Amino acid sequence: MNPAGHEALWGEQLADGLPRLAIELDAGQHAALIRFLALLHKWNQAYNLTAIRDPREMVPLHLLDALSILPFLEGPAVLDVGTGAGLPGIPLAIARPDLALTLLDANGKKTRFVQQAAWELGLENVTVVQARLEGYRPQAAFQTITSRAFTALPRILALCAPHLAPGGLILAMKGGIPAAEIEQLEAAGVATRCEPLRVPGVDAQRHALLLRPEVTSAKRR
Repeated sequence: MNPAGHEALWGEQLADGLPRLAIELDAGQHAALIRFLALLHKWNQAYNLTAIRDPREMVPLHLLDALSILPFLEGPAVLDVGTGAGLPGIPLAIARPDLALTLLDANGKKTRFVQQAAWELGLENVTVVQARLEGYRPQAAFQTITSRAFTALPRILALCAPHLAPGGLILAMKGGIPAAEIEQLEAAGVATRCEPLRVPGVDAQRHALLLRPEVTSAKRR
């Protein structure tokens, strides 16, 4: 399939999937999402940015999967840790231009791609940072910190909590329900909320784990 064929397929998949997620985007946002996939597909052939190489899988596994957490985002400042090739950060930035997103990853090859993609897409609400989270020192705290297949929940909590604004949210994307990790957090008194994510075109389980370090399970009860 040639590039034009890819983009036509992606457009059809988006037009079908976005309403099923109850997400409304304008024509410019729709086009930007497709342009992002085109850039990712092109760079991936040389730089191995993501294991998803089949163009037929890119909309559901990259775009729709990322956008499935859109209802949970709180702003105005969002940090996407371990962003990799800009996922979920770039699709979220396209869908929510009112939010300021910082996309952080330690891999220079990946952050160079994300920086280029943000520039080519004209995403003025995106800041790209190459750093390990352990050594990251932001100038201000974040209302939401997102992660996608980053690490275990207790470690996510330990690393992210110092960068959260008061009342802030850690939003971790997982496949199946990480029951043992949830039990570990709740045993420590941390309230957790697990939301199933139904991503069009994806048969595997998807869940969003919502953690608020300032709200203990005792307080919630």
